[in-house]
Amino acid sequence: MSETRHAAANAETFRRFCASEPVLEDVRPALEAMPGMTRETILTSGPPLPWREYTGGQRAAIIGGALFEGLAKNAAEAEAKLDSAEIRVRGCHDLGAVGSLAGIYTASMPVFVVRNKTFGNVGFCNFYEGTNPRRLNYGVYDDGVRDRLLYVQETVAPVLSEAVRAAGGIPLKPIMKRALHMSDELHSRNTAASLLFLRELFPSFLALAGSKRVAVEKAVAALTEDHYFFLRLSMAAAKATADAGHGIEGSSVVSAMGFSCKEFGIRVSGLGDAWFTGPHPTVQAKLFDGHTEDEISWMGGESIIAETIGLGGFAQAAAFPLQAYQGGDPQAMVERNLALYKITVGENTDFHIPFLKYRGTPTGIDICKVMENGITPAMNIGIAGRDGGQIGAGIVRAHAACFVRAQNAYKKKYGGA
Repeated sequence: MSETRHAAANAETFRRFCASEPVLEDVRPALEAMPGMTRETILTSGPPLPWREYTGGQRAAIIGGALFEGLAKNAAEAEAKLDSAEIRVRGCHDLGAVGSLAGIYTASMPVFVVRNKTFGNVGFCNFYEGTNPRRLNYGVYDDGVRDRLLYVQETVAPVLSEAVRAAGGIPLKPIMKRALHMSDELHSRNTAASLLFLRELFPSFLALAGSKRVAVEKAVAALTEDHYFFLRLSMAAAKATADAGHGIEGSSVVSAMGFSCKEFGIRVSGLGDAWFTGPHPTVQAKLFDGHTEDEISWMGGESIIAETIGLGGFAQAAAFPLQAYQGGDPQAMVERNLALYKITVGENTDFHIPFLKYRGTPTGIDICKVMENGITPAMNIGIAGRDGGQIGAGIVRAHAACFVRAQNAYKKKYGGA
């Protein structure tokens, strides 16, 4: 492929990333909302693996999902049904979704339905489970986790669904743009975005309060108990955005990234739905009190879809308060952010970083530029522990191996870049 055609393909992917307008249009159970979902399907994060290769917290979370959905009476029965494929494990991305950490979706779980108004495609993400560090997406399933999942499903989601439909949908990009100017980066920090989202729902909540006051109060409490509710909306918006730029012939731009318990992988716009995998990234973490680095465990994760479209680690210089959560210092955050411009197609036309004089965030990771400059993506993530639960947060740096494999596949298909 000529350099001119290659550049044009990358420019089109970048244009689609920037032109996308994600809108939250509904909240519905996964079985109703997601084409291809079945009652016997459990979705999980990362490049898909055979069931037998899932280990640790990710395996435990899949079993927990089976128990929550009532597909098995106990863990042993769940494992037997997973072994026989009576219960089927699939990757979130295969059904247009993204998963936080282990990324467990089951049929009855409510999901955000986010439509890309510009291009018509839809992205999904399930709900934030709450403030307790013991969560299904962190590899834990017990009575407390089940009760919190049921609370979201039976109490929070129905009210939110009614409010969103009454509002005629909630455009998410304006919230995300403004939140970047208020010290969010829309991955590890969503403080402003969560409150801005709640503001959009106020009129609908007030209209519902007359007949459903208690339910509305409980929904508002769930949205405001901490500052991470919007993360799942950011993920769904990013998925709807990234998918609009996938499948561009000749494009060497990354359109998805994800972890499993075994590896890290990327998809590339011009290379179909193949995953190019490599070792897990290196970690620079700030751990919660009482935890040590030898506890760090990998159990999946696709919230880094945010980085794919120029947010998260690619907007760190907009979110200096992250120092208190994941460590580091402002100068390092700025330097890391500036370096990422060397591996991306362009500067986002909508997402801007005030500290960098409102420069657009580096957007559109180009595998060729990654290899040329020797810089791999920096990503903000929550850190899981080997015994389940969240034990900290930090910055991870992708390993080069998956980019080497992707570039080799690109050269084989297109004859070089």
